[in-house]
Amino acid sequence: MTESAPFDLPDNPKLTHNIVHFARALRAAGLPVGPGRVIDAVRAVAAAGFTSRSDFFYALRACLVTRPEHLTVFAQIFRLYWRDPRYMEHMMAMMLPAIRGVQEDRGAAPAEKRAAEALLDGVDRAPPESDGEDLDEETVIEIDATATMSREERLRSLDFEQMSNAEIAEAKRMLARLSLPVRPLASRRGIADPHGPRFDARASLRAALRRGGEMRRLHRKTPRERWPNLVVLCDISGSMSQYSRMVLHFLHAVANHKGAGWARVHAFTFGTQLTNITRHLATRDVDAALAAAGKQAQDWEGGTRIGACLHAFNRDWSRRVMGQGAVVLLITDGLDREEAGQLGHEMERLHLSARRLIWLNPLLRWDGFAPKAQGIRAMLPHVDAFRAGHSVATLEELAEALSRVEDGGERARLMAAMEG
Repeated sequence: MTESAPFDLPDNPKLTHNIVHFARALRAAGLPVGPGRVIDAVRAVAAAGFTSRSDFFYALRACLVTRPEHLTVFAQIFRLYWRDPRYMEHMMAMMLPAIRGVQEDRGAAPAEKRAAEALLDGVDRAPPESDGEDLDEETVIEIDATATMSREERLRSLDFEQMSNAEIAEAKRMLARLSLPVRPLASRRGIADPHGPRFDARASLRAALRRGGEMRRLHRKTPRERWPNLVVLCDISGSMSQYSRMVLHFLHAVANHKGAGWARVHAFTFGTQLTNITRHLATRDVDAALAAAGKQAQDWEGGTRIGACLHAFNRDWSRRVMGQGAVVLLITDGLDREEAGQLGHEMERLHLSARRLIWLNPLLRWDGFAPKAQGIRAMLPHVDAFRAGHSVATLEELAEALSRVEDGGERARLMAAMEG
């Protein structure tokens, strides 16, 4: 067995101290950075040196980032943290006002807000208390609370893309409590029922044969109830990344909910290729399930080829999972740059194979949304319902809409806009 290489620290112990605190900030932002990766990062910096900011950035990124979706968060935290590469307290004192400004700005990019929250982790964010000398005695502060909402109500309507780390964690807990109930379907097969609506010729003749051909009464039957399958096609391209993660948390809860009523829940992700993640959703632990699904799907936050991925599903999986009246849930923004003819054809095939096709599109969160994109115009005529899917409230409304077959969401309005 070969002897391991000696562990050489950088000459500046403050730099090592800062790398450790930088790793803590990454971990607070949701990156899986363990002690082993921190040691590798310190070793890499010791080998590459600290003369070039670019070399320093890529050395740390190579050791501390393992997933493509974490690259943006890493870059934002690196930019904020290493403005002043001295020890943590001095750097935080200089950057605290700017970081608070980023955190409070609802229009800031999600990665910037996650970075700001990670750097503020453990820091007292409350403003300093006044001793009362600077306040005018006649000043009266009145607060109108008539339009305020509880924290949970605000989270229900908040866009997933605009949520902070703490809000995302709370929203995931809310999604874990949701279910997606469905009504059973009437099967062609029947079960014995003396008051059933259908005449059971087989049972009546069988009973008559046992009595020498004498038919004393007519047997009746009622249709047997069965549960449909739920088939989910979830877009995981760059524009859908945050929404698809939250929807997959919701689907994990649906797949593991005993009273939901679905026969089976089949889940597929697509970006540039189609990936079946059904077996991963069966894992009881949601974090382990989504980590395994993310490891198998190699096209997270990549491009979008909706038409090609739907073709792969219709060719390879439709006959296996769409039998007996499956309900299809399609989650995508519909922004596809490929030929609209193939996309429309594959959507038509999918629609004909499904009992009901529901499209969730996060772009519906905008009041002025119109079907102008070529991909959306090709897909919209082939769905039964077109609904928003950007918040906890919209997913709750989806559960209610499943019980109302006539509920088409925004489809009728947008189809009228297309035809006009």
